[in-house]
Amino acid sequence: MNRQCRLTARPTGVAQAEHFEIVDGPVVDPADGEIVVRNHYLSVEPAMRGWIADAGNYAAPVALGSVMRSLAAGEVIASRHPDYAVGDRVTGWFGWQQVATVSADAVVRRVTETDLPLSASLGILGINGVTALLALTRVGEPVAGETVVVSTAAGSVGSAVGQIAGILGCRAVGIAGGPDKVRDCLETFGFGAALDYRQGPIDAALRTACPDGVDVYFDNVSGPISDAVHRQLATGARVVVCGTAAIADWSDWPNGPRVERHLLVRRARMQGFVIFDHMGAYEGAVARLADWIREGRLVYREDILDGIEACPDALAGLYRGENRGKRLIAL
Repeated sequence: MNRQCRLTARPTGVAQAEHFEIVDGPVVDPADGEIVVRNHYLSVEPAMRGWIADAGNYAAPVALGSVMRSLAAGEVIASRHPDYAVGDRVTGWFGWQQVATVSADAVVRRVTETDLPLSASLGILGINGVTALLALTRVGEPVAGETVVVSTAAGSVGSAVGQIAGILGCRAVGIAGGPDKVRDCLETFGFGAALDYRQGPIDAALRTACPDGVDVYFDNVSGPISDAVHRQLATGARVVVCGTAAIADWSDWPNGPRVERHLLVRRARMQGFVIFDHMGAYEGAVARLADWIREGRLVYREDILDGIEACPDALAGLYRGENRGKRLIAL
């Protein structure tokens, strides 16, 4: 039998446990060109909120009654495709389920880093780490000596951005929620400074941490935190828009301070980043990240839940800020 977590209702804002159900079904035999993957780890992504919204965003909405879309990592247990053999470790769009029968198009990559944990292929060596590296370097274009500010700095993307900025010779300043996550930024991920947005407005602390302004802002949140950072942009700054986690609902477009004046006066640039536009650079980015891990220059933390029964509340818990590190579900 194959246990699955399916989307049953269209949420407004962040999906809660009641929007999903756990169901049992048979394992589907593969047709020509398909493989069967036994999932070992399921990914939980902030972007899932957009994937299940009524209008969708850069991807079509997950259909009601279907398996929740997600990346997963596992092992091929049956194959009718010449490029994949039983025993291959793979990551791909296999969904929140124990066993996935999919076409080869669903595979993101074969995992060849046998010296590193398979779980890392969904975090630091997966979409999170690759996003951190490519968005920072391709859009942020950091230069050694510059100041890079990162929101959700203790998260799976943000913590990688801060460390990569340091590897590239920049000073990283993190913004996180709560003393434990601030401590993670400083003690585990090597940020030069870290601010706790839960202590109130961060403007004064940000000015102290960034006396010459912010050269690169890696934005994972939008909202009031980003408003404060925009006021501190340096001349020629680059803003990487990677997420909007602080906005609960886009059904009525939220109003806030205008950013155009900051961009004009500081001759700054703001650009969005979606990993699916950069898949040609994915494999090379993974190789670079893996080398940094082996060299001890890049560390990561995982927040692993147990069993598919943890799926329904996993996304809501992510937005409640419960996780410390990349949130995964182990099967």
